[in-house]
Amino acid sequence: MQTHELRTIEKRKSKKRVGRSGARGKTSGRGQKGQRARAGHSLKPAERDLIQRIPKLRGSKNKRKSESAIVIPVGMIEHLAERGTLTRAILLSKHVIKAIHRKVKIVSQGSCTKPVVVEGIPASKIAKEKIEKAGGSVQ
Repeated sequence: MQTHELRTIEKRKSKKRVGRSGARGKTSGRGQKGQRARAGHSLKPAERDLIQRIPKLRGSKNKRKSESAIVIPVGMIEHLAERGTLTRAILLSKHVIKAIHRKVKIVSQGSCTKPVVVEGIPASKIAKEKIEKAGGSVQ
């Protein structure tokens, strides 16, 4: 026996050719339509998909619609107040806010010892209680 006379014992199984009738007819197990159903399909790389989501032009398109409020702790209002009152105009003159229409809110951090009258500036519930406890008021 020579090498060219050798034969395999098992019968060689032919490669399944999909899409030529038989068990897998019509769509041949690829589903219907879409990119994966086409011949020679190749999916997008994930990196390119991520790069496409980054804004192309200068500046972001997802900026906040409204500016967040400037927070002033209760402990600072007695230092900022002039003659026992605190208004937006005083905050503007002390350079706490850059524009008079800017949102401002007083929060309950710290404590207030002197009576201060707060005019036209919203305060949180606890901050209001602390100001009133010291003898001041929020209008």
